[in-house]
Amino acid sequence: MLHIHVTAEDMTRVRFAPRPSPVPELHAALLMLGAPHEGLLFGRWRGRLLRTLPGAAEPLAELVPGGAAPHFLDVLGGTREEGFALIRSARPEFVRSELERVYAGQGPVPPWIRALHHGDAAAWGTLGRAQRAAYETVLAPVWPLVQDLHRAEFTRYALTAAEQGLAAALAAVAPGSRLREGVWEWPTAPTAREAEAREPAAREAEAREVRLDGRGLVLLPTFHWRGGPLVQDLPDRPVVLTYPAGGGIPPTPESRGPRADAGGLSAALGRTRTEVLRALTEPRTTTDLARHTGISNATASAHAAALRAAGLITTTRTGRSVHHEQTPLGTLVVGMPSAGAVGVPPDVVRGRVGTDP
Repeated sequence: MLHIHVTAEDMTRVRFAPRPSPVPELHAALLMLGAPHEGLLFGRWRGRLLRTLPGAAEPLAELVPGGAAPHFLDVLGGTREEGFALIRSARPEFVRSELERVYAGQGPVPPWIRALHHGDAAAWGTLGRAQRAAYETVLAPVWPLVQDLHRAEFTRYALTAAEQGLAAALAAVAPGSRLREGVWEWPTAPTAREAEAREPAAREAEAREVRLDGRGLVLLPTFHWRGGPLVQDLPDRPVVLTYPAGGGIPPTPESRGPRADAGGLSAALGRTRTEVLRALTEPRTTTDLARHTGISNATASAHAAALRAAGLITTTRTGRSVHHEQTPLGTLVVGMPSAGAVGVPPDVVRGRVGTDP
């Protein structure tokens, strides 16, 4: 169980990362790459990357000898280069202590890790080249898709916070979590057998007490990780909680193809209801909507009611006629590339509006 202790001051400092952060997303992907028991959904993804990952990226595996990464890698940064620069600027004593921690009891230390421990510039160069090589192979091909996914998750969080309050928005981040009496409780830890199979990074977050103490909290979704929350808890910094989001399947370049664009939103709303929503980029009466989509007036009215209840359209009455039009949320859902396929949140579309027969 993960307990995050939130003060009244912290509640004013909880924020959702406005955009994805390349370095944490890369590290989450690399953690999944080293989790062979997660083969069902990630097997094809893992196989493709292991075949294409260049040799220059191999030193990264030596940074996590026991499955847990050194904390000087825990940075944010709005760009890849900014994140790498933050890692490079870590205090030498912090780098040394973290390397000693992760290599405690792990056997021989690779020469370049020893050199990094001593602050050698060539060793830092090895790390920088490894990170860039991994980024170009793992994240660069899907980064636009990760950005789309992040916008969808941001929208889901913002809508929940606006409609139901911050406590509900926090609880919605992870099924089974809840905020009560100043403590944000994450789901119960798995059984002993399941815990043995869990990644070390995930186990590290279990049975843990995190106290914000006025530092605030940054929520950062990741779309390459399926384990428990990853917590960055460093002195004098806001706590960063990286949590698994999306549909449980890693982003792939083919997810952005025309086929995904055409079918994703329909899978969430249903084909007819999607056509109705797309037709309302301009105001239409019920009769005009029915004529435009080739359905009856009664069917058009029923679908419009469902979309209106979900907050995707508005309906205004003028005399004896009514006009339907997309809301800003409806425009966002329709305009998002690969909307359903890349993770428009279920409670924004499917859970609120359902699918038509």
